[in-house]
Amino acid sequence: MMWGSSPAAIANRFNTLAQNWVADGPAARAERARRKLMNCIGQREPATLNEVAQAVGRGAPAVSRAVDTLVRGGLVERTQNPDNRRRLALRLTDQGRDELGNLPSAGSGLELRLERLAHSELRAIERAIEILERAS
Repeated sequence: MMWGSSPAAIANRFNTLAQNWVADGPAARAERARRKLMNCIGQREPATLNEVAQAVGRGAPAVSRAVDTLVRGGLVERTQNPDNRRRLALRLTDQGRDELGNLPSAGSGLELRLERLAHSELRAIERAIEILERAS
């Protein structure tokens, strides 16, 4: 470890570490988006594709592809709306409700990694965070 590095070098090292430790990976972002989509469907049952697309802030074609994946996975069912046969109604299946009810794993990746550190190392990180908070 180099001491006396320039602020730019320290910033670069910090950014690299932060991305490795904290940044969401594509799988975590995809899981959050999937849960958000399922949640929107569950809250609006029977939901229309346009209602869900508007609620999640995405275009109908992208939401339609995501819903297709949920339907194939047995998490969402798509049926004709009895009031308007040209419209599809989206509902969570029992499996979809069960999965939505199961919370994601308790500890975040960061939390689990920090749990492996010694108390003195945690205190050093806490002190660094205090310094960074003061500087912001």
